[in-house]
Amino acid sequence: MSGCKTGSCLCGAVRFELAEAPKTYGACHCAMCRKFSGGIEFGLEVPPDGASWTGEENIGVYKSSDWAERGFCKICGSSLFWRLTAPGPMQGLLSLSAGSLDSFDGLEFTTEVYIDMKPDSHAFAGTRKRMTEAEVMEMVASMENATPEGSAAP
Repeated sequence: MSGCKTGSCLCGAVRFELAEAPKTYGACHCAMCRKFSGGIEFGLEVPPDGASWTGEENIGVYKSSDWAERGFCKICGSSLFWRLTAPGPMQGLLSLSAGSLDSFDGLEFTTEVYIDMKPDSHAFAGTRKRMTEAEVMEMVASMENATPEGSAAP
């Protein structure tokens, strides 16, 4: 089993296995992610039903906005994921906390979001896609209005 397909919270009460090994991960600089994770939140996109969980009864969920919720281990407090709750074909999309992976081997750092909220002292080497808060909110709105075929809803 690939280390970048499996992971857990700090105490191991919650474990997961991904249906597909991720290839990329990103960073979120929004205030909610900083408060939830204690710093920059590194996450990887996992489609709805793309993770199987062991110890799911130990996952606590906090509704952090009108369109998302955050999951954490009720025992050790580790942040586990951010999940899209807005209606639409992408409902259930996870941004899994990349730090919960057993290994980062082979993963590429490709995206930073809420870049306009990034503290001035934070900087990463390299070039990657960077999105502002307005660009992220526009993307979420388009996901809410999309039909399963991917076209805009009437």
